[in-house]
Amino acid sequence: MMGLAQSCAAAVDGVLTIKKEAGWTSHDVVAKVRHLLGGVKVGHAGTLDPAATGVLPVLIGRGTRIAEYLVEWDKEYRAVLRLGETTDTQDATGTVLARHTTDLVTPEAIHEVVGRFRGPIEQVPPMYSAVKVGGVPLYKSARAGKTIERDARTIVIHTLEVEAIQERDVTLRVVCSKGTYVRTLCADMGEALGVGGHMLELERRRVGPLTIDHALTVDEVVTRHALGRLGDDVLSLDRALDQLGVAVVDEQTADRVRHGAPVPAAKILRWERAADGERGLHAPVRIHDTDGRLVAIGKCSDNSGDALKVEKVLIDQGV
Repeated sequence: MMGLAQSCAAAVDGVLTIKKEAGWTSHDVVAKVRHLLGGVKVGHAGTLDPAATGVLPVLIGRGTRIAEYLVEWDKEYRAVLRLGETTDTQDATGTVLARHTTDLVTPEAIHEVVGRFRGPIEQVPPMYSAVKVGGVPLYKSARAGKTIERDARTIVIHTLEVEAIQERDVTLRVVCSKGTYVRTLCADMGEALGVGGHMLELERRRVGPLTIDHALTVDEVVTRHALGRLGDDVLSLDRALDQLGVAVVDEQTADRVRHGAPVPAAKILRWERAADGERGLHAPVRIHDTDGRLVAIGKCSDNSGDALKVEKVLIDQGV
């Protein structure tokens, strides 16, 4: 019993990397983990559709406070594009709208079209998505048979590689910015090839530093919890935010930060791995005390007397 209690205590603050299986919604996974941990606050960063599989970051306890920073992470996917069929949802769960022969589509043509979609591109969010127009999610309008005008968004496709071509199915490796709809990418590539297409399969391989190789299925989470070992798999808030720079402050300043007070420039003892260039002016920064504990997240202040404005306190007052 002591091991179980220790596991619960160790698992209440941080990020758990779940390997979501097909059929589970992201909400299902969160509800299962919340029930397992006895009602501890649980959330997730980056929804996966029920048919998709792979990495789902599950946020536990104070981990839910850092969701807005984690959604900025880039993501890596393995997707299968099926050419010759368009669907209303742009994936295999939808109704087929049109079919075309793919006999004349060559591997060379596929590689050429794929090359057009690398880098910054404009993408129109699909109708079957949670994007809101006029306060109404697009999927609700789609289910009512309505098509809503929506603006294109700029996304970045960092990497787009063809891993395999098997008849009309093209396996792709995609590394992309937040806000990218891989099924829309597949549909757009099919359209560019003149035969249409949809996303047949999707596996998320990585979200920021969280990889599928270190992810646990829901069943594995249940087993690890029963053995009292789940805490070993929870990434601390500080490690989850490892890509952010660090400002180290003295104990007196740390105590003020716990109450939300800004950090004067003179009170910063040192910077560690601070982002440089223009990104450093706008990027969030971890605020550490002299013991190396994560106290809060801050951003550069507009007040010339302060270096950092506290955005999020991550340690309880008086700790």
